[in-house]
Amino acid sequence: MPYYIGDVIKDESRLVARTPEKFRQSGIDVKINTRALEADGVNKTVRLSDGAVIPYDFLVIGTGALASLPMIPGIESDGVFTLKNLPDALRMKTYLKERQGRKAVIVGAGFIAMEMAEALRNIGMETVIVHRGALPASRWDREFSKLMLEELSRNNVSFLTNREITAIEKGENASLRLITSEGEVPADFILFALGTRPNVKLAADMGVKIGKSGAIQVNFSQATNIGGVYAVGDCCEVFHRVSKGWVNLPLGDIANKQGRILGRNIGGGKAFFPGIVGAQSFKLFNLEVAAAGLDERESLSCGYHPVSAIVWGSAIGASMPGAKKVGIKLVADSATGKLLGAQALGEMGAVSRINLLSLALWAEMDIDDIAYLDLAYAPPFSGAWDVIHIAAQALARQI
Repeated sequence: MPYYIGDVIKDESRLVARTPEKFRQSGIDVKINTRALEADGVNKTVRLSDGAVIPYDFLVIGTGALASLPMIPGIESDGVFTLKNLPDALRMKTYLKERQGRKAVIVGAGFIAMEMAEALRNIGMETVIVHRGALPASRWDREFSKLMLEELSRNNVSFLTNREITAIEKGENASLRLITSEGEVPADFILFALGTRPNVKLAADMGVKIGKSGAIQVNFSQATNIGGVYAVGDCCEVFHRVSKGWVNLPLGDIANKQGRILGRNIGGGKAFFPGIVGAQSFKLFNLEVAAAGLDERESLSCGYHPVSAIVWGSAIGASMPGAKKVGIKLVADSATGKLLGAQALGEMGAVSRINLLSLALWAEMDIDDIAYLDLAYAPPFSGAWDVIHIAAQALARQI
């Protein structure tokens, strides 16, 4: 959706996987602009906002997640947005076109904030990020976050640190002004990108068990504790293959996989979703940023003994002109040598290397195995010793 707002994707229809009309052609009745108000697991019915009561054999809860917002004065002002779904993006793009404002403020500094900073700069908006911390994208190592901050600065995105948001008011030099603990920030458009929380009210009200993560507890077949009731997507938990625990990770690719597994199960087949390793990525102007698995803090909380190493190298062979710098961080368990996590940042090759390391995490490989992996080599793509090999060997020396 940030690429639609930034005019990289011109046609919003390309963001719609299937229209209600297409669903109906397949015999699936879609009710739009209708809310499910209550579900009864005993009588197996769902009461809708239009007054209808629908019986079910199987109930699938896919209520998604809600955007996190601070409870401050002015939060419902015209020109204040969150970005969680396509209607959000459509409203946002319409507003930006109609109002012709020039000053955009993003509150938060996660990967959605990073993507939106690029999108807003692409359409010529003066862009300011306001963050309660000191660096963007805290999921990544500070060394990588500092480079993201430099990339923002190179592209004329201001980054205001260590600020708490207290209110939103009408502006003087812009339509709005964001009141912070360190002064005012003028804005014609404000986006809150502070993460999400699973939308579990419907499920909880009918007695579905909520997990420790705050999301709906499911098993490997997506079933809840109530017979015939299932959950998929951002509202439910997923098994993390590295931490060995159930987590909530609201990403679209995970939701798609859960939905397919569920469809097979309620359609009479047998399938289970084997979990995730937490792979994720984003683009920030000229940087690729990606990660998978656990960082040191998460590893400690899971009972591991983490050690880590960051290595910088070239995404292509050193003999080739125009070397592209890429950094790899690996985290491993000092007791077993098992790979626990990986992060990457660079102008090219970061995402492809995290994809490979995600497979290594999936297969529970150790650092010694990764240090000598048989990888395809040609100077336009990597050195004979890829940066992955070098990082694994550097980390092996610490174990």
